[in-house]
Amino acid sequence: MAKHKLAGIVTPVLTPFNDDNSVALDLYGAHCSWVLGQGSHYISPFGTTGEALSLGLDERMQALESLVSNASISPSKIMPGTGLCSLPETVELTRHAVGLGCVAVMTLPPFFYVQASDEGLYRYFCQLIEQVASADLRICLYHIPPQAGIGFSPQLANRLNQAFPDTVIAIKDSGGIWDNTQALLSTAPGLCVFPGSETFLLQGLEHGSAGCISATCNINAARIRQLYEHYHSADHSGLEQADAAMKAFRLVVQNVGPIPAMKSLLAAMTSESRWENVRLPLLQISEDEVNELIQVLQPDIQHLRGCY
Repeated sequence: MAKHKLAGIVTPVLTPFNDDNSVALDLYGAHCSWVLGQGSHYISPFGTTGEALSLGLDERMQALESLVSNASISPSKIMPGTGLCSLPETVELTRHAVGLGCVAVMTLPPFFYVQASDEGLYRYFCQLIEQVASADLRICLYHIPPQAGIGFSPQLANRLNQAFPDTVIAIKDSGGIWDNTQALLSTAPGLCVFPGSETFLLQGLEHGSAGCISATCNINAARIRQLYEHYHSADHSGLEQADAAMKAFRLVVQNVGPIPAMKSLLAAMTSESRWENVRLPLLQISEDEVNELIQVLQPDIQHLRGCY
């Protein structure tokens, strides 16, 4: 797959739960279809925003199968998260996604082992690729050291891309540090680099990034896509103002807590109470916080009303 083939706006989708804590497959399919309709080029189930590490392997595989079979979402639009500490489990999830025809997988390093060296991580991914043993495998490395405790150095990312240029094709940089994103762009030119937030979308595009993979695409995909298209158009007038408005929207949600905040907004604006459900150790936000969010973000979230 050529580098330019994986580019654009990617939504790491929220995972809705029924009141008994099971995955709400009906809401899941509807939400994934909606964010794609709002302008996301791809969806990425089972990332940080999707509470992936609170889900079991069977739940993740069943939900992914449901998106393809019940929600009729093309696997060419799906890039699920597959990275776990256990190599056999990472292989299982990755092989399952490849078997469904997913465009790529987004894979964490084996977190918890925070003392692991670049060499150890390199060998882990070599074994992952060898054991999945599929020419259809495409990997987007998932760099999020604030949560994982470990990440991919630019040098390691480039080494993996150089060793497996048709397999390790992209990286999501959720470190929140622009200098690292810039280092990836210069050190690993063969990778599609995705900042993990629209905060760096415009700045990234100006330096050659592929787009962004952002949590708030769950509720603001249309505007984020508009900025992406605006940048690629001939007319850049108003681009900085659009960028500022997009960043302000994200900051409001981010300051409350992205997962419970976005779920509560979806519940309030769609009258679907199941959206409020999160899995422990996360907790729902208060009714006062929800009302304040709605007040601050009006009219930006009018498009959420009755969207399902």
